[in-house]
Amino acid sequence: MNLALSRPGPFLPLVVVLTATLWSTSALAQAQDPGRTAQSQDRIVLGVGVAATPAYQGSDDLRVLPIPAIDIREGWFFANLRNGIGIIPISTEHVEVGASAVFVQGYRRKDVPEGIDRLKDGIGARLFTNIRAGGVVATLGATKVVSGGTKGLVADASISYPINISDRFSLTPTIGTTWADRKYNCGYFSITPAESAATGLSQYAAGAGFKDVSGLLTASYSLTDRITLSATGGVTSLIGNVKDSPFVEKKTAPSGILTLTYRL
Repeated sequence: MNLALSRPGPFLPLVVVLTATLWSTSALAQAQDPGRTAQSQDRIVLGVGVAATPAYQGSDDLRVLPIPAIDIREGWFFANLRNGIGIIPISTEHVEVGASAVFVQGYRRKDVPEGIDRLKDGIGARLFTNIRAGGVVATLGATKVVSGGTKGLVADASISYPINISDRFSLTPTIGTTWADRKYNCGYFSITPAESAATGLSQYAAGAGFKDVSGLLTASYSLTDRITLSATGGVTSLIGNVKDSPFVEKKTAPSGILTLTYRL
């Protein structure tokens, strides 16, 4: 198994991992400051982290990468690794609705089987909503890829349940799934006739449908009132027609992230 350094992409298992880490940290902030409300979410959280995730979705190779841990909120404006950079014009105690620009990762030629064409990185336009009710946090989002090698539409959904074990320690179980249209899945998972001739893999055309499910657990501990250590681990499994692509080497893979953050 190879170990490499690269950048995270929003549709790898790291998406749900980052969501769980974000909500777990928020749960700790709420426990430490019970007067904090959804209307007073302004914050600047900065830090560093390291993540382990497949080199591409379906790869048997593990990629270990350093990542910045960023969670900024000032009025409508926000910036984080989960939803990119954008605005949240609707924010109440139970519902947030936002729009943003996100980075969409393709894959490098060196990371995929020899003969598979490179897939260029791109930018996506994202709409999302966060719903809080009874302690549960549900996130629904849709991203239209507007540049790069992968076009198409990707939708994601996840449910988290932050549990405050104490005023310094919280656990957050999360489940999530991702759906993609034919254009996205075809660009990412299909094998063209030229690629088939170069690799010996069978030609394949992926269609639209749900492409993965994830389950994970995040543990967060406040070392001080401002410094938080978080660790998340879980697995993601490819489902639907994409799991049958000859491009896929491993249908189920682990992923994880460790972050140390400071709240200004």
